[in-house]
Amino acid sequence: MADELKRRLVHSSGAGLVALYLLADYFELGLTWPRFQVLMVVLAVGTIGLEFLRLQVGLDWQIYDKLTRDYEQDQFAGYGYYMVSMTVAVLLFDPQIALPAMLMLAIGDPISGAVSDDSLKFVKGPKVLVTMFVVSAIIAAPFLFEYPLAVLAAALGATIADGIKVRIGDYIVDDNLTIPIYASLLAWVVIEFVPV
Repeated sequence: MADELKRRLVHSSGAGLVALYLLADYFELGLTWPRFQVLMVVLAVGTIGLEFLRLQVGLDWQIYDKLTRDYEQDQFAGYGYYMVSMTVAVLLFDPQIALPAMLMLAIGDPISGAVSDDSLKFVKGPKVLVTMFVVSAIIAAPFLFEYPLAVLAAALGATIADGIKVRIGDYIVDDNLTIPIYASLLAWVVIEFVPV
């Protein structure tokens, strides 16, 4: 249980990237959106590099025992998907879409995990789904307030990604990969194609 709490705290720390961008933008410190995109690419490439060292070279830092789950010992870990998906969202979408999608992963996912019974169902229970939807909508509202339907669409995307497991063959797609992408994509579709 202590390791699970540590994982959730580390998961939530990704909100710091959003805070970094927002504060730098507010105080005009020069962290433009293109520079933030470069930062995210560097972080994602670094994460992939760490995973390569862990899986192929045998780098075995003790922190990996605390922050990875048993099933991740011999495969690409969730934190790698986390950084890749946030980076994809930042590269493909504007800040008003990408930033709340990042927060849905960083904050919404650990909160929904806290109310989950950790069972291996392919569709999570109503309490988890409603929690993720409400938290995600609250996160999206300040960024997408001009587009109320996009708030709901982003929350729906995050909820689907978090609440429904996708299986491809024997592989289950990690929700750390899908939450920001589904949320961003659905919000973008509504903004682009649904009349206000």
